[in-house]
Amino acid sequence: MNTPSPDALVIDEVRKSYGSLQALKGVSFSIRRGEFFGLLGPNGAGKSTLISIIAGLTRASSGRVAVLGHDTVADFRTARRQLGVVPQELVFDPFFNVVDMLRIQAGYYGCGEEVWPWIDEMLERLDLKAKRGASMRALSGGMKRRVLIAQALVHKPPVVILDEPTAGVDVELRRTLWSFMRDLHSQGTTVVLTTHYLEEAQEMCSRIAILDKGEVKALEPTAQLLARHPFRFLRLKLANGGLLPESLRGLVASEAEGVVELKLDVKANPIGGVFDALRNAGLAIEDVHTREPDLEDIFIELTRGDASLEPTR
Repeated sequence: MNTPSPDALVIDEVRKSYGSLQALKGVSFSIRRGEFFGLLGPNGAGKSTLISIIAGLTRASSGRVAVLGHDTVADFRTARRQLGVVPQELVFDPFFNVVDMLRIQAGYYGCGEEVWPWIDEMLERLDLKAKRGASMRALSGGMKRRVLIAQALVHKPPVVILDEPTAGVDVELRRTLWSFMRDLHSQGTTVVLTTHYLEEAQEMCSRIAILDKGEVKALEPTAQLLARHPFRFLRLKLANGGLLPESLRGLVASEAEGVVELKLDVKANPIGGVFDALRNAGLAIEDVHTREPDLEDIFIELTRGDASLEPTR
């Protein structure tokens, strides 16, 4: 008797090479059942390659992937049945209308009329009800994206991968999608999100892996990842167009339209010292604002190879 896997996804020493290019260099991590997990990385980090391997579209050069305990090579059919993937690209058949497309997709997974009420519910939740009889080729890009989401969920998979689901879509679709995914997640669905909108990952994901150049640079709970950043940021606008003194120029993180943001090491660069330097230079402050680092700051530090932020593994 098989014991159910405690993990939704297991990625074990996965490597993938294309000639001399190593897209993945021994990637290993697991995603727990019911987790909302973020998989982040810059372009070329290996995210799409890893997703293709998980979905069975690409074979790894070595290593193993399992979905709910089912090997994606040795037990492909069962593994794929557990998985729903919302692709980054808009891939669709232009010769069917929306509801027929979803029913055909359900048939690929051996589902019949029993899922038609679920299809109707998705059309309602994704604001596609009025488009159910529309041809796929007649839909706008945002509506096509909604159909792709419904296609990935049509067989009610327990594990869902969202690959850049909100890229280039409007605010309304983002809100609709996240409301729907929160509900599915609350019912036990495991969700894996890749996105370049890092504020989405910070809000939605309880744990995050950051890939860069085919390697895992960080794998931590989101709160823990944010807490270990050793900096805070101080945004200043100097009165009368004043210029920052040379002693502070090395702390500048960004500068635009008369506003300068300083990146301060919590221990080495106290805010009081900055104010003292400005006062000694005879400069007055017109506006000041501090902020804690967000996920984008962490992401930039890690993918730029800052040794002080290398993860504890």
